[in-house]
Amino acid sequence: MAGALPVSPLAPAGFPELPVIGGVRFAAAEAGVRYKGRTDVMLAVMDPGTSVAGVFTRSATRSAPVLDCQAKIGGASDSGAAILVNSGNANAFTGRYGEESVAAICAAVASATGVPQGRVFTASTGVIGEPLPHDRILARLDTLTGALAPGAMEQAARAIMTTDTFPKGSAAQVEIKGRAVSIAGIAKGSGMIAPDMATMLVYIFTDAGYDQAALQSLLAELTDRTFNCITVDSDTSTSDSLMLCATGAADVDATGNPAFAEALHGVMLDLAQQVVRDGEGATKFVEIRVTGAASDADAKIHAMSIANSPLVKTAIAGEDPNWGRVVMAVGKSGAAADRDRLTIRFGDILVAENGWVSPDYREEDAARFMKGQELVIAVDIGLGAGAATVWTCDLTHQYIAINADYRS
Repeated sequence: MAGALPVSPLAPAGFPELPVIGGVRFAAAEAGVRYKGRTDVMLAVMDPGTSVAGVFTRSATRSAPVLDCQAKIGGASDSGAAILVNSGNANAFTGRYGEESVAAICAAVASATGVPQGRVFTASTGVIGEPLPHDRILARLDTLTGALAPGAMEQAARAIMTTDTFPKGSAAQVEIKGRAVSIAGIAKGSGMIAPDMATMLVYIFTDAGYDQAALQSLLAELTDRTFNCITVDSDTSTSDSLMLCATGAADVDATGNPAFAEALHGVMLDLAQQVVRDGEGATKFVEIRVTGAASDADAKIHAMSIANSPLVKTAIAGEDPNWGRVVMAVGKSGAAADRDRLTIRFGDILVAENGWVSPDYREEDAARFMKGQELVIAVDIGLGAGAATVWTCDLTHQYIAINADYRS
């Protein structure tokens, strides 16, 4: 897409200061995969002993890099590991050409870094259906390996951006067994966001040690409470990948530690919400809270139905407190609901109860509430104890403009 996009009005003040994670180094370079004048390839190299966990899209049309990563996750951690990511081209729906590109990149990275080929992971993001010009990436490998540095995570975050308007990073530190442990992560994502595993491209690193099988289980659990609870436009990518690497450089085993899990959850939730805040064309960050459903699963179905409804999202964009569209979204979701038991709130404003508009509801109060950038829509189904919270954004004219012009 031609031209730089203005930074989202929902963006944080700036990229956070991330701690240096022992046992991992980063580099970024300009390879000209699709665009000129911007970094578009990042390389991360981890020391021997690093445990690697990952969750990936369950799309039936997932990309060659995703399939390759899925096949490699769970391997022995006695050797190092490497991750190479390019933006501008998704290397998806490219048949055997996609597989050949992945194989060529993995072999070249292995040769350049000394990491076994079975521990080289790749990801690609961008346009679908065009062969990846991987020779341009390979031509920059010497530059990448020569620039590897522990403190270059922000450069890596910028290199994986596509329609993102800001790089996304988050970090946490926690004390375990008397030792300081750090967690830091980066993400890219702005459109084609409706995760069915993790989301977009996300890479999280910690200097804690962690058993690989346990790390995989923890990542899957926390993904369901973070990245699988966001949506921008209801479209699941062919390339969604989330990887978590535990280097062990802090010389402390965090396996099963609740404080570590809580800190990791905070990093993942922050990154997930930053993706929503950078939703293509977004001007509103919206939290959807559903309670009183027949089950937690039903609550999430209702919440995602509301969050994904174009009518709800365009009403939010227009600052219209059209609560009838929320009723519609609950009714169409397929989960159990009873019209006469619904309660709806916009922030602290009671909009409807017992299946009808509240007698105390004032449209001007709700209209004033809708002018805010941070909105909460709460719905109680009135059937049980099931609850779920998801995060989304509005749908604006700019979303159409970005995607109508995406390949030009």
